[in-house]
Amino acid sequence: MDQRRNNVLKFLLWLILLVICWPIAILALLLYPFIWLLLLPFRLLGITLTAGLELFKAIVTFPARVLNRV
Repeated sequence: MDQRRNNVLKFLLWLILLVICWPIAILALLLYPFIWLLLLPFRLLGITLTAGLELFKAIVTFPARVLNRV
């Protein structure tokens, strides 16, 4: 539900920008896919780094979890 509300808010802000300054709004609409493609490697790096840190956390806490069940 929160993501849906966030998307509606972004759309309303874009409509306000369209009314106030339409060239910037159209430019933002056209440049959005290119910016998304430019930022995609950083998003993948973040996902990979998060997965690596979660794996490290699981390896470090594994002995404590095993001993806790005994």
